[in-house]
Amino acid sequence: MRCPYCQNDDSRVVDTRKVGSAVRRRRECLSCSQRFTTYERLAPISLFVVKRDGRREPFNREKLARGIQLACVKRPLSQEVIESTVGEIESDLYAMGKAEVDSDLIGEIVMDELRKLDDVAYVRFASVYRRFEDVDSLAEEISEFRKWKRRKVPEEEATAEA
Repeated sequence: MRCPYCQNDDSRVVDTRKVGSAVRRRRECLSCSQRFTTYERLAPISLFVVKRDGRREPFNREKLARGIQLACVKRPLSQEVIESTVGEIESDLYAMGKAEVDSDLIGEIVMDELRKLDDVAYVRFASVYRRFEDVDSLAEEISEFRKWKRRKVPEEEATAEA
């Protein structure tokens, strides 16, 4: 594995963990002693995303991760949690067994996952994904989110008691 700092090919594995459908490895360069992270995953079958305007483009995991990371900026979520969420969403998409998936469906899946993780990240992502025209539309989405959260809390309490 090539070091991103000095481009040397020699490194050693310091730590290995399973993250979603990938293996995360912390490595240390034997030349400059810098540490860096790599991810190992199976090369998936082709999956295309059908955009709102009808265009088709190959699924891009990094684009998905970037969108989720932007929603989670300055939120108390670790990079590991974010990476795990991206991995779960990616696995769910491939598990559908379809060659093409609508971008709207991906957006809904991301919103469902963010709703469970962090309120602010959810609202941030929803504001971009749903393309709110005005403050009233955003306020309505927040109101719906509050209703969902109120329904979810009693369900969690009932599960905890059982």
